[in-house]
Amino acid sequence: MLASLCAMGVAAVVYVAFGFAWQGFAGRPAHAFIIAGKAWNWIAAEPFFFRGLEIGGSPASLAAWLQLLSVGLAALIPLGAGADRWRLGASCASTALLAGWTYPLFAHWVWGGGWLAQLGMNYGLGRGFVDAGGASSIHSVGGLTALSIAWILGPRRGKYTSEGMPAAIPGHNAVLVLFACVLALLGWLGLNCAGAILFTGAETAGAVLVAINTTLSAFSALLAAALMTRARFGRPDASLCANGWVGGLVASSAVCVSVAPIAAILIGLVAGALVTLSVEAFELHFTVDDPGGAISVHAVCGIWGILALGLFGANDAGQWLAQVVGIATLFGFVLPLTYGLNWLLNRVYPQRVAVEGERQGMDLFELGAGAYPDFSTHAEEFPPR
Repeated sequence: MLASLCAMGVAAVVYVAFGFAWQGFAGRPAHAFIIAGKAWNWIAAEPFFFRGLEIGGSPASLAAWLQLLSVGLAALIPLGAGADRWRLGASCASTALLAGWTYPLFAHWVWGGGWLAQLGMNYGLGRGFVDAGGASSIHSVGGLTALSIAWILGPRRGKYTSEGMPAAIPGHNAVLVLFACVLALLGWLGLNCAGAILFTGAETAGAVLVAINTTLSAFSALLAAALMTRARFGRPDASLCANGWVGGLVASSAVCVSVAPIAAILIGLVAGALVTLSVEAFELHFTVDDPGGAISVHAVCGIWGILALGLFGANDAGQWLAQVVGIATLFGFVLPLTYGLNWLLNRVYPQRVAVEGERQGMDLFELGAGAYPDFSTHAEEFPPR
């Protein structure tokens, strides 16, 4: 939990210092390439530390405020994949790279008037790449960073047997996890509504459709995960159902203002099924140890949501192609970039905790204190009275 707070803090400070300067806002200063007589915008040209930004309710300042939170959410995603073995200091350093370069660069291409958003105007591909609530910029970028971290850190000790079979390491408290799903829905409603208004030009009345689609996608994804796990294991799996719920929220982020409610139900059903299948695939077939299911929930469902907008959100075939170009950019540019940056960081500042830290537990090793002092046992030299 402290790592989560630190990640959000580092992300916010670094984003204010550098990130917004690279991301910017549509219509504001930016650098562009001229290709075939058309300007392709690739990075913003804003001053550092929010200088020159009119902070008084302008669309740019509201977007900057939203992005302070959004970049923090993206930074939380890799923590789920690196749990139980990612050093606190290394996670903060990795977050600085994410918030200072990877996230704002891709977010500029999507939300800052960059070349992905210009695919419609410059190349006739629908409205250009569209993502209202951050299925790409927040969740796919964060999920692909989580995949990079899981690759670099390797699996937890004891996760795989000598034959390569994964061992079950259950989560701590399913009640808190499921309660957090309800809290996540409340936050998602605000995030998706704000993104739809600021980045797609939706009217405030469109918030009703956004809320309906977001809720339906989460509900249907939960039901899909419950049905699939019951069919496969004989009973529903609470952990995978929770992941399915959040996967439905992630998928809704791209399409929340662009599809009819019936499509949102279908998108959620597919997202819930994808989560249950991809969690098993990553763990069993690819030996990627992702304790929180962050890769499946955020990267896989985020990419599904991006694609679903092209399939269900427009009759123009060019829109589907614009969404595919965005997905190809995530795999062909963002994944190598985030992996390369974290690989270099690992050479300078090893990211995995020492063996003793895994044996002792991250709370004691990293912070020198237990998370549950009321359950502590007395050492033999201090017998209870």
